[in-house]
Parts: sequence; structure tokens; C-alpha cells
Amino acid sequence: MPGALIRWLTTAFALWLTTQVVGGVYVTGLAALGIAAFVLGLFNAFVRPVLLLLTLPINLVTLGLFTFVVNGIVLKLTSLVVPGFVVHGFFSAVFGSILISIFSFLINLFINDRGQVEYIYVDRVR
Repeated sequence: MPGALIRWLTTAFALWLTTQVVGGVYVTGLAALGIAAFVLGLFNAFVRPVLLLLTLPINLVTLGLFTFVVNGIVLKLTSLVVPGFVVHGFFSAVFGSILISIFSFLINLFINDRGQVEYIYVDRVR
């Protein structure tokens, strides 16, 4: 359970970072941010695979680039469901979903499968 809480917090933090960078993605408060992170996680787990399966022919033709559009659709769907979380426009949704993925990846580099923070030690080369 602590691992899921840590993942939810990292998603919320990545979502907040995205709202700071992308002009078309807004959140009104911490409650909306937490709910949006939770709903985004649910949509990524259940809706996104169905969308990817339905758009498989387009995805094959575009060599996987249509996945960015699917991720943007999932982010836009999240904004439609969660009050206080707003995504304006197609490009804001796609760019925001790309940044959320990048930020989540970078944050999760320091967290192991059990949700514990791992420290990276760098040995000095002499």
C-alpha cells in the first residue's frame, strides 16, 4: 500500500510540474490536483489500453506516434471528469501528457518497486 501512495504522490507532483510549464493546463488547488492524479492513474490503467487497441491500425501506420495523441486524449478526459483541473486545447493536452510522462519517469528513477526512495551513489574516479 505505501508503494501505491508513493506512486500517486509522484504522479501528482509530475502533474503539478506540468501545470507550471504548459500554459494550457491548470489546476485550482491541492484537492483537484490529488483527484486528477488519481483519475489519471485509473484512466491510464483502464481506458488507455482500450483506446490503444482501437487505434492500433493508425498507430501502426504512424509508427507509434499516434500514442502521443491517445495520451493527450486521456489527459483531456481527465480534465472533463475532474472539476478544478482544466486542459485547454489539443496541443496543450498532447504536450502536457508528454511532460507528465517525462517528469514521472525522472521522479520514478529514484523510487524502487516497494515505493522506497533509492539513493544513487556515484563513485569518484581517481
